[in-house]
Amino acid sequence: MPSDARILIVDDHEDTLYALESTLAPLGYRLARATSGDDALKEVLRGRVGLLLLDVHMPKVSGLDVVRYMRRVAQTQHIPIILLTGFGPDTELASAAFGLGVADLMMKPVDPWTLRTKVRYLYDSHQRFQSLEQEVRVLRARLEECVAPRATALSHPGSRLSGSRLPGQREDPAGEPDPGTPEERYERRT
Repeated sequence: MPSDARILIVDDHEDTLYALESTLAPLGYRLARATSGDDALKEVLRGRVGLLLLDVHMPKVSGLDVVRYMRRVAQTQHIPIILLTGFGPDTELASAAFGLGVADLMMKPVDPWTLRTKVRYLYDSHQRFQSLEQEVRVLRARLEECVAPRATALSHPGSRLSGSRLPGQREDPAGEPDPGTPEERYERRT
């Protein structure tokens, strides 16, 4: 089931926006639109954009300008971007776009099946990445909750834990630290 992140479609031509929305509607994702690079940046910075379909050639702020800005901002640098151009193959454009980390560069008019396939893959991959990042943050917070009290106790000389062994540290029956396996002792001597 699609998440609440939107696919932002950016083009300065209303008919292109309509065609792209119609092409992507069957996927069931939430769609948003912008008609300029400035509007696109504002929308992206508000958050909850999971993928950007971005026209390259727009007045004032071009699609590449939008990408350059997004890649410098931490909250937007990992959003997948598909650039769209109606001016045919251009090796300089392709080099600049892929150098900025654009996921794909497509020629207009786009093939609806190809676009839907790419959008589905990139959007779903980005959502999985976001979920994993969130899970890592939660796990790190839990780890900090567990480790912080022990670290505090270890740093106080009179605490109950200050003379304790660390996890994995062995001790022989006489109370002396275990010198380790014969292999470990040999490695320390050499």
